Amino acid sequence: MNKLFSIFIMLFCSISLFGKETLIVGTNAEFPPFEYMEKNKIVGFDIDLINKIGEIIGKDIKISNLSFDGLLPALQAKKIDLVVAGMTVTEERKKFVDFSKDYFIATQVLILPENSTISNLNDFETNKLGTILGYTGDLLASKNKNIQKIQYNTPAMAIMDLKSGKIQGIILDSAPALGYVKNTKGLKILDINEEQEKYAIALRKGNEKLVEEINSAIDEIIKTGYYDQLVKKYFN
Repeated sequence: MNKLFSIFIMLFCSISLFGKETLIVGTNAEFPPFEYMEKNKIVGFDIDLINKIGEIIGKDIKISNLSFDGLLPALQAKKIDLVVAGMTVTEERKKFVDFSKDYFIATQVLILPENSTISNLNDFETNKLGTILGYTGDLLASKNKNIQKIQYNTPAMAIMDLKSGKIQGIILDSAPALGYVKNTKGLKILDINEEQEKYAIALRKGNEKLVEEINSAIDEIIKTGYYDQLVKKYFN
Protein backbone atom coordinates (compact mmCIF):
# COMPACT_ATOMS: atom_id res chain seq x y z
CA MET A 1 0.00 0.00 0.00
CA ASN A 2 2.82 2.39 0.90
CA LYS A 3 4.53 1.57 -2.39
CA LEU A 4 1.35 2.38 -4.36
CA PHE A 5 0.95 5.63 -2.43
CA SER A 6 4.55 6.61 -3.22
CA ILE A 7 4.00 5.92 -6.93
CA PHE A 8 0.84 8.06 -6.85
CA ILE A 9 2.73 10.96 -5.23
CA MET A 10 5.53 10.73 -7.83
CA LEU A 11 3.02 10.75 -10.68
CA PHE A 12 1.17 13.72 -9.18
CA CYS A 13 4.40 15.70 -8.79
CA SER A 14 5.42 14.87 -12.37
CA ILE A 15 2.09 16.06 -13.73
CA SER A 16 2.35 19.28 -11.70
CA LEU A 17 5.89 19.89 -12.90
CA PHE A 18 5.25 19.30 -16.58
CA GLY A 19 1.90 21.04 -16.42
CA LYS A 20 3.42 24.35 -15.33
CA GLU A 21 3.24 26.91 -18.13
CA THR A 22 6.45 28.50 -19.37
CA LEU A 23 6.45 32.11 -20.50
CA ILE A 24 9.14 33.01 -23.04
CA VAL A 25 10.22 36.55 -22.22
CA GLY A 26 11.99 38.66 -24.83
CA THR A 27 14.60 41.19 -23.76
CA ASN A 28 17.66 42.99 -25.11
CA ALA A 29 20.61 42.55 -22.76
CA GLU A 30 22.27 45.84 -23.73
CA PHE A 31 20.40 48.12 -21.35
CA PRO A 32 22.03 48.15 -17.89
CA PRO A 33 20.93 48.14 -15.14
CA PHE A 34 17.65 46.77 -16.49
CA GLU A 35 19.08 43.92 -18.57
CA TYR A 36 22.72 43.12 -19.32
CA MET A 37 25.20 40.25 -19.53
CA GLU A 38 27.23 39.20 -16.50
CA LYS A 39 29.38 36.05 -16.64
CA ASN A 40 27.48 34.82 -19.72
CA LYS A 41 24.16 35.24 -17.92
CA ILE A 42 21.38 37.79 -18.52
CA VAL A 43 20.80 39.74 -15.30
CA GLY A 44 19.32 43.05 -14.22
CA PHE A 45 16.38 44.89 -12.68
CA ASP A 46 13.89 43.67 -15.29
CA ILE A 47 15.13 40.08 -15.07
CA ASP A 48 14.71 39.95 -11.30
CA LEU A 49 11.31 41.61 -11.66
CA ILE A 50 9.93 39.19 -14.25
CA ASN A 51 11.28 36.15 -12.38
CA LYS A 52 9.48 37.34 -9.25
CA ILE A 53 6.30 37.90 -11.26
CA GLY A 54 6.59 34.36 -12.64
CA GLU A 55 6.98 33.03 -9.11
CA ILE A 56 3.86 34.89 -7.95
CA ILE A 57 1.63 33.84 -10.87
CA GLY A 58 2.93 30.27 -10.93
CA LYS A 59 4.68 30.25 -14.30
CA ASP A 60 8.21 29.36 -15.35
CA ILE A 61 10.19 32.15 -17.03
CA LYS A 62 12.56 31.59 -19.95
CA ILE A 63 14.56 34.61 -21.15
CA SER A 64 15.26 35.14 -24.86
CA ASN A 65 17.86 37.75 -25.85
CA LEU A 66 16.92 39.58 -29.08
CA SER A 67 17.69 42.87 -30.80
CA PHE A 68 15.52 45.65 -29.37
CA ASP A 69 13.84 46.47 -32.69
CA GLY A 70 13.03 42.76 -33.14
CA LEU A 71 11.19 42.36 -29.83
CA LEU A 72 7.70 43.51 -30.83
CA PRO A 73 7.75 41.66 -34.18
CA ALA A 74 8.77 38.49 -32.28
CA LEU A 75 5.91 39.06 -29.84
CA GLN A 76 3.37 39.50 -32.62
CA ALA A 77 4.72 36.41 -34.40
CA LYS A 78 4.21 34.40 -31.17
CA LYS A 79 7.91 33.57 -30.88
CA ILE A 80 7.86 35.10 -27.39
CA ASP A 81 5.07 35.69 -24.88
CA LEU A 82 6.19 38.92 -23.18
CA VAL A 83 8.64 41.76 -23.64
CA VAL A 84 10.51 43.04 -20.59
CA ALA A 85 13.19 45.40 -21.85
CA GLY A 86 12.84 48.84 -20.33
CA MET A 87 10.19 49.42 -22.98
CA THR A 88 8.38 52.74 -22.96
CA VAL A 89 4.60 52.80 -23.35
CA THR A 90 3.70 54.87 -26.42
CA GLU A 91 0.45 55.40 -28.29
CA GLU A 92 2.04 53.98 -31.44
CA ARG A 93 3.11 50.76 -29.70
CA LYS A 94 -0.32 50.42 -28.07
CA LYS A 95 -1.81 50.01 -31.55
CA PHE A 96 -0.05 46.66 -31.84
CA VAL A 97 0.43 45.33 -28.30
CA ASP A 98 -1.04 45.60 -24.82
CA PHE A 99 0.93 46.79 -21.81
CA SER A 100 0.89 45.99 -18.13
CA LYS A 101 0.76 48.81 -15.62
CA ASP A 102 3.99 50.78 -15.58
CA TYR A 103 6.75 49.77 -13.19
CA PHE A 104 9.37 52.50 -13.75
CA ILE A 105 9.48 56.19 -14.73
CA ALA A 106 12.40 57.49 -16.83
CA THR A 107 13.47 60.53 -18.85
CA GLN A 108 15.72 61.09 -21.85
CA VAL A 109 19.19 62.60 -21.39
CA LEU A 110 22.25 63.32 -23.49
CA ILE A 111 25.62 61.68 -22.92
CA LEU A 112 28.34 64.15 -23.88
CA PRO A 113 32.12 64.56 -23.58
CA GLU A 114 33.00 66.46 -20.38
CA ASN A 115 34.23 69.48 -22.36
CA SER A 116 31.18 69.65 -24.67
CA THR A 117 29.33 72.97 -25.03
CA ILE A 118 26.20 71.32 -26.48
CA SER A 119 23.13 72.50 -24.58
CA ASN A 120 20.10 70.92 -26.31
CA LEU A 121 18.98 68.58 -29.08
CA ASN A 122 18.90 71.34 -31.70
CA ASP A 123 22.68 71.62 -31.43
CA PHE A 124 22.83 68.34 -33.33
CA GLU A 125 21.77 70.08 -36.50
CA THR A 126 25.50 70.87 -36.74
CA ASN A 127 26.82 67.90 -34.71
CA LYS A 128 26.34 64.15 -34.97
CA LEU A 129 23.96 62.46 -32.51
CA GLY A 130 24.10 58.75 -31.73
CA THR A 131 20.74 57.03 -31.22
CA ILE A 132 19.86 53.41 -30.49
CA LEU A 133 17.62 51.80 -33.08
CA GLY A 134 14.04 51.58 -31.80
CA TYR A 135 14.72 53.33 -28.47
CA THR A 136 12.64 56.31 -27.36
CA GLY A 137 15.57 58.67 -27.99
CA ASP A 138 15.75 57.48 -31.58
CA LEU A 139 12.08 58.33 -32.08
CA LEU A 140 12.48 61.67 -30.31
CA ALA A 141 15.44 62.69 -32.45
CA SER A 142 13.47 61.82 -35.60
CA LYS A 143 11.01 64.63 -34.87
CA ASN A 144 13.62 67.15 -36.02
CA LYS A 145 14.57 66.21 -39.58
CA ASN A 146 17.63 68.47 -39.43
CA ILE A 147 19.30 66.50 -36.65
CA GLN A 148 22.30 64.53 -37.91
CA LYS A 149 21.32 61.16 -36.46
CA ILE A 150 23.50 58.06 -36.58
CA GLN A 151 21.74 54.86 -35.47
CA TYR A 152 23.40 52.07 -33.51
CA ASN A 153 22.23 48.61 -32.52
CA THR A 154 23.51 48.94 -28.95
CA PRO A 155 24.47 51.75 -26.54
CA ALA A 156 27.94 50.23 -26.12
CA MET A 157 28.65 50.71 -29.84
CA ALA A 158 27.55 54.35 -29.62
CA ILE A 159 29.74 54.94 -26.54
CA MET A 160 32.78 53.68 -28.46
CA ASP A 161 32.16 56.15 -31.30
CA LEU A 162 31.52 58.98 -28.84
CA LYS A 163 34.86 58.31 -27.15
CA SER A 164 36.64 58.29 -30.53
CA GLY A 165 34.97 61.54 -31.66
CA LYS A 166 32.94 60.05 -34.52
CA ILE A 167 29.79 61.44 -32.89
CA GLN A 168 29.37 64.34 -30.46
CA GLY A 169 26.59 62.96 -28.23
CA ILE A 170 24.17 60.13 -27.51
CA ILE A 171 20.52 60.32 -26.49
CA LEU A 172 19.53 57.60 -24.03
CA ASP A 173 17.21 56.76 -21.15
CA SER A 174 18.38 58.29 -17.88
CA ALA A 175 19.07 55.13 -15.83
CA PRO A 176 21.36 53.31 -18.29
CA ALA A 177 22.97 56.63 -19.28
CA LEU A 178 24.04 57.22 -15.68
CA GLY A 179 25.54 53.74 -15.59
CA TYR A 180 27.58 54.27 -18.75
CA VAL A 181 28.86 57.65 -17.57
CA LYS A 182 29.77 56.24 -14.17
CA ASN A 183 31.85 53.50 -15.79
CA THR A 184 33.39 55.58 -18.61
CA LYS A 185 35.84 58.39 -17.93
CA GLY A 186 35.49 61.73 -19.69
CA LEU A 187 31.71 61.76 -20.13
CA LYS A 188 28.84 63.72 -18.57
CA ILE A 189 25.05 63.76 -18.50
CA LEU A 190 22.88 66.62 -19.78
CA ASP A 191 19.20 66.67 -18.83
CA ILE A 192 17.19 67.85 -21.83
CA ASN A 193 13.92 68.26 -19.90
CA GLU A 194 11.84 65.92 -22.03
CA GLU A 195 8.59 64.42 -20.74
CA GLN A 196 8.75 61.46 -18.39
CA GLU A 197 8.24 58.04 -19.92
CA LYS A 198 6.79 54.89 -18.39
CA TYR A 199 8.31 51.41 -18.68
CA ALA A 200 5.88 48.48 -18.81
CA ILE A 201 5.67 44.84 -19.88
CA ALA A 202 4.39 44.28 -23.42
CA LEU A 203 2.00 41.45 -24.29
CA ARG A 204 0.09 40.34 -27.37
CA LYS A 205 -3.33 41.90 -27.71
CA GLY A 206 -6.25 39.93 -26.35
CA ASN A 207 -4.46 38.33 -23.42
CA GLU A 208 -6.42 40.17 -20.75
CA LYS A 209 -6.14 37.41 -18.12
CA LEU A 210 -2.34 37.44 -18.22
CA VAL A 211 -2.30 41.25 -18.09
CA GLU A 212 -4.47 41.11 -14.95
CA GLU A 213 -2.21 38.47 -13.36
CA ILE A 214 0.91 40.50 -14.07
CA ASN A 215 -0.66 43.72 -12.81
CA SER A 216 -1.69 41.99 -9.60
CA ALA A 217 1.84 40.61 -9.20
CA ILE A 218 3.36 44.09 -9.69
CA ASP A 219 1.04 45.41 -6.96
CA GLU A 220 2.18 42.62 -4.64
CA ILE A 221 5.86 43.24 -5.44
CA ILE A 222 5.46 46.90 -4.50
CA LYS A 223 3.35 46.18 -1.41
CA THR A 224 5.74 43.59 0.03
CA GLY A 225 8.81 45.80 -0.42
CA TYR A 226 10.51 43.62 -3.04
CA TYR A 227 10.40 46.51 -5.52
CA ASP A 228 12.31 48.73 -3.08
CA GLN A 229 14.90 45.95 -2.74
CA LEU A 230 15.40 45.96 -6.53
CA VAL A 231 15.79 49.74 -6.61
CA LYS A 232 18.40 49.56 -3.85
CA LYS A 233 20.21 46.70 -5.56
CA TYR A 234 20.46 48.29 -9.00
CA PHE A 235 20.38 52.05 -8.44
CA ASN A 236 22.14 52.69 -5.10
